[in-house]
Amino acid sequence: MAVLKVVKVGDPVLRQPTQPVTRITKRVSRLIQDMLETMYAVDGVGLAAPQVGVSEKIAVVDTGEGPIVLINPRIVNGSGEDIDVEGCLSIPGKQAYVKRLAKVKVEALNEKGKPFQIEAEGLLARALQHEIDHLNGVLYIDLVDEKDLIEGDE
Repeated sequence: MAVLKVVKVGDPVLRQPTQPVTRITKRVSRLIQDMLETMYAVDGVGLAAPQVGVSEKIAVVDTGEGPIVLINPRIVNGSGEDIDVEGCLSIPGKQAYVKRLAKVKVEALNEKGKPFQIEAEGLLARALQHEIDHLNGVLYIDLVDEKDLIEGDE
């Protein structure tokens, strides 16, 4: 396993819609493990493949309950509204209050290629939405007015 370089805002890979994963190969499995190691090494709660320069629909999240691997994730249902502070490993030093769905239901494949659903609220719901946005070439700064960016930890 390896800690990968996290690409920063301005890198075109962050703006490209990603490609679906069609097979769980050794390369995909290694990428997932490297992404997890990278996320923990940089104290993130989530990491999407474009953030390490790979334009594929893979994300990892851990809000404290253990790692969740999401391959080809999509939000199938959501409700409510929640506004809270977000930062991003690819946008260091900035944060903003971002409006998100309060609850989400996500369908994805796990690291073995098996389909699963997850229902989430709170930080996990926010992290899932943030990472799925990355897979669609969307950054949280696209969801707020530039004047609303604040200096932050990440």
